[in-house]
Amino acid sequence: MQLEERLLSFYGDDFTGSTDAMEALTLSGLRTILFLEPPTKELLDEKFTDVPCIGVAGTSRTMSPEQMEKDLKPIIKQIQELGASINHYKICSTFDSSPMVGNIGKVLEMILEINHTQDFVPIIAGATPLQRYTVFGNHFASMDSKTFRLDEHPVMSRHPITPMQEADLIKHLSKQTSYPIDLVDVLSMDDHVTELEATVERIVTKQKPKGLLFDMLTSNHLTKIGKFIYEESKEKPLFVIGSSGVEYALTNYWSSMQGLKKQEASVDKINKTKKEQVLVVSGSCSPITSEQIKHALDNGFTGLKVSPVKLIDPKTSSSYFHDLMNTVTELINAGENVIVYSALGSDDSSIEETREYLQSIGAEPTSSGQLLGEQFGKLIKKTVENTSLNRIVIAGGDTSSYATQEMRIYALEMICSVAPGAPLCKSYSNTQRFDGLEIALKGGQLGQVDYFSKVHLGSSITV
Repeated sequence: MQLEERLLSFYGDDFTGSTDAMEALTLSGLRTILFLEPPTKELLDEKFTDVPCIGVAGTSRTMSPEQMEKDLKPIIKQIQELGASINHYKICSTFDSSPMVGNIGKVLEMILEINHTQDFVPIIAGATPLQRYTVFGNHFASMDSKTFRLDEHPVMSRHPITPMQEADLIKHLSKQTSYPIDLVDVLSMDDHVTELEATVERIVTKQKPKGLLFDMLTSNHLTKIGKFIYEESKEKPLFVIGSSGVEYALTNYWSSMQGLKKQEASVDKINKTKKEQVLVVSGSCSPITSEQIKHALDNGFTGLKVSPVKLIDPKTSSSYFHDLMNTVTELINAGENVIVYSALGSDDSSIEETREYLQSIGAEPTSSGQLLGEQFGKLIKKTVENTSLNRIVIAGGDTSSYATQEMRIYALEMICSVAPGAPLCKSYSNTQRFDGLEIALKGGQLGQVDYFSKVHLGSSITV
């Protein structure tokens, strides 16, 4: 395996998921750059010629199928044109999707339409480092040392946009596409590699699926999946749909081949991360993020709970934003660590208030992430411009996606791991003030209870 070639390109359906994939690659020694939009060949040739893995952070998790056809399809084509042998459509490890929002089945259809030489798409949801498992097609996620089926998970079964009502992923996908999906089950995954390959060949030949879901329960399963993906990609470029389990699977296999040599994980390779003042903005409704906010408030952070309605309603947003920005700026200039948050958990009254407001103006409830994220992005941008702040955390997948787009950066690179799936990154920008800004994008369900304190203190697993 030649590491000089472009090994992998991926598109993340939200920003926090994109940094999750970048982390899996970086920690295995593969330098990875995450762009906010597909990079040009000129940019790659000028600044990133030695980068084997390229990612693009997107927002398709909140898109309708019609939006995907219009906006996502051209990006998938651009991802293919980056020239990697493996192309990954990166989804959340909890399979966030529905027929009308973040439709994974629609993506499957578009991939097969674009990549004419591909007969079926491998699908991998599990990721052992994140405690996500797929067994006999049913998907599980751990929380507080307990493992739940997704339709019984305390968070995912109550997700405000895409609540998981079916843990059987094939049944779940059957509501999103008419394309046939088949399964390589956990018993087959325990077989010897040659027997597993024969099973896959038999399923593909006889059943002719358009999507092939792989069970995943152990690290050994990941390695076998990585071998399958890599071998499939050697003859012709391959698209894969899945969580960061795809990256863990490939790096497991490449490491087992002894072909993966540790590289400089960052231009400035940080092997110790210093304590630094931090601003956190959170649009997450997750109980996990709620506990993290409470922990931070109990440990010296200053909290500002905002009204999403006042922040996004044109009648109030201008003055409300101005007052909020002034308060945040004053606190940061006074040396405080600040958390600006919209909700404490899934039962917070602000969630229903926001939903009712959006209904009153004829907007979709799914637009809340974009509207709030854009305002939080503007708040971060103004705060950075008006202070010496250099470290930011954005919590919530949708919030991160839209907030980051408001900032003057075009790419991110991981500098250290704070919690699995939520690393600290440095930014690339053509504007000096934002070039090198440190940003952590944290999905609502990720991180330890002291995550925000760890980002502030520089407590991390160094790259």
